[in-house]
Amino acid sequence: MTTIDLIRRLHQHRTWTNQQLLASVGQVAEVRLHTSLSIGQGSIWKTLVHLMAAEYVWLEALQGNEDPVMPGDVRGRLPGNQQGDGAIENLAELRRRWNDLDRRWTDYLAGLTGDDLQRPVIKVSTSSGNGTRHACPRADVLMHVCTHAQYTSAQLVNMLRQLGVDTLPDVMLITLARQENDCQVQSTEPAFGGTAMPPVAVAGSVAG
Repeated sequence: MTTIDLIRRLHQHRTWTNQQLLASVGQVAEVRLHTSLSIGQGSIWKTLVHLMAAEYVWLEALQGNEDPVMPGDVRGRLPGNQQGDGAIENLAELRRRWNDLDRRWTDYLAGLTGDDLQRPVIKVSTSSGNGTRHACPRADVLMHVCTHAQYTSAQLVNMLRQLGVDTLPDVMLITLARQENDCQVQSTEPAFGGTAMPPVAVAGSVAG
């Protein structure tokens, strides 16, 4: 696996995780998505929109826009604030816009080359160092998008738990791998000096 392959894999996991989150969120009454919670951005809705907005502004930066603002946001505030004109109004619209954004990411990642990874990405910060213009290696930006998504998805799973959702999304990368490869182990040799183990179908779990 090359560096480019690894980066694409991380983004594949990011997109898959978003799909699992949206599927779980879809089981919650939409009004409850705005329930105030002392985690993330303060509610499931605000945290979801922030997650999508982060993906939006960083893709824009990767494509040369140094000071991007997601449609519906107010400039100078945290991405996903949706306090401006054209704000996202409901879950269906959020899904539609996110699908469009996913397609843009797919196209961008398909054209990425190894030579691109050290080229700088310039972006005006909207979080730490608010308003400061930073230049970072493209590889770091691409990994940051994924690690930010992992951090935020953990918050969303916790929020769903606080709302009493029974079946929480399993967003571990190993679960994606097992689903893709049907990871079933057939043991033919005795394990640790004992008897041979039966076939083990490994289901995804929180711990992996």
